[in-house]
Amino acid sequence: MNRAIAAALWLGLSVLTASPVLAGEAGDAVFAERGPWSLEGRDLNWTLHVEGPESPGFLRIDKGSVTLREGTDPSDRQPILQLVQKTDTRTRQIGPFPVSGGDPVLTFFLEQTARDMARLTGGSPFYIRNRIKDALFGGGRITREGEQSVASFQPFDGDPNAARMGGFDSLTLTFVLGDPRQPIRELRAETQGDQPGYLNRMALQ
Repeated sequence: MNRAIAAALWLGLSVLTASPVLAGEAGDAVFAERGPWSLEGRDLNWTLHVEGPESPGFLRIDKGSVTLREGTDPSDRQPILQLVQKTDTRTRQIGPFPVSGGDPVLTFFLEQTARDMARLTGGSPFYIRNRIKDALFGGGRITREGEQSVASFQPFDGDPNAARMGGFDSLTLTFVLGDPRQPIRELRAETQGDQPGYLNRMALQ
């Protein structure tokens, strides 16, 4: 399904009930074409909170942030996008990203979730990324919550390696969306139950 059709179906959800739509449309909504980006001189800011069990290489973040801003490529003076991540202990710049490309914040969120899961479980990051990708492009569901739409996915539900995932087989990815051309309002990855108690949440300010 191309993105134009997906966007049309997405906009049409405002007159539907809260029943889930067909598999695949949830992924189209999350990956809707939001470029070319034009921030008009302002930054977009998301709060960032990450929690989970103590483990080597895993970074808990209490009050962090992710900022999307425009910049200029020094090599050709063309506009670019940059992400700035601030945590309790450090600040780092991520990018550059093309203004006409995909959603840098979504890319950052998915990569952080995959890396956190790999660190906490000792699993293969390649396997984890592929399962998440398969779920986002081939499954999921969309429901309506007032004026917002919520797309959710369970990439490891029924996974043959679930017993070795330390509770990550219950991982749910949730995206709160409005207009498909606008930034994603909330991105959340969380496990159910006490084990391992993982949460990665970004909320647009």
